[in-house]
Amino acid sequence: MTTSPRRLKLVVAYDGGPFAGWQSQAHGNTIQDHLERAIRKVSGEDARVHGSGRTDTGVHALEQCAHFDLNQCGLNPLELQKALNAILPGTIRVLRCSVASPKFHARFDVKSKTYRYRIWNAPVLPPFELGRVWHLTKPLNVTLMKSALAKFAGRHDFAAFSANPGNKREDTIRTVMSARLTKKAACITIEIEGDGFLYKMVRMIVGAVFLHNEGKLTLEEISKALAHGPGKAQRPLVAPAAGLFLRRVRY
Repeated sequence: MTTSPRRLKLVVAYDGGPFAGWQSQAHGNTIQDHLERAIRKVSGEDARVHGSGRTDTGVHALEQCAHFDLNQCGLNPLELQKALNAILPGTIRVLRCSVASPKFHARFDVKSKTYRYRIWNAPVLPPFELGRVWHLTKPLNVTLMKSALAKFAGRHDFAAFSANPGNKREDTIRTVMSARLTKKAACITIEIEGDGFLYKMVRMIVGAVFLHNEGKLTLEEISKALAHGPGKAQRPLVAPAAGLFLRRVRY
């Protein structure tokens, strides 16, 4: 039985610890690689999976979005979701699968993304938080951290708060719609929503917030770095990948 070509949208959650990030690599141990192999096994088709963006090694996702096209497979979205989850590692789950418009693109149609960063601020780290937080034992000053985080809200040149993986980007201007910090018991949560993010940008923002808490980076230095762009400010600390989660993608 032949069917019309379909574009499918996935919402995927994963524990990034066991994987080498999102983007396909030769060794095959990435989220994209696992999804494409599962789709091939279920549908018999070689489908390219396009994500809303790349997450690095060790970074998690609560709701990563992706799309792919199928030409012949007649399984409905719910059947596809169940079949994919039966094959994928338990650390990768398809939360939702739906038919999308043929014009939908998981990357180019994104309006905003929200990242969540978690810090565990206590002498002892519970074992079930291992690999999911940045463990800091020295007491942190939440008021200082909030004042530093507030500097990043708005439209700025984030070149000084991004790492260069070997290729230059001409456009390093991004808009941060919101940057919030909350504390519940030992867990400090930072959530940043923006129209786009540069390589390691969130982790470097968190690093800058931490350095301000330590008295090693002033608010004025943060403001100057955002105003001057590349090469004008010392790069801040890159917070560990384990505490970072892609929280939500909006279209």
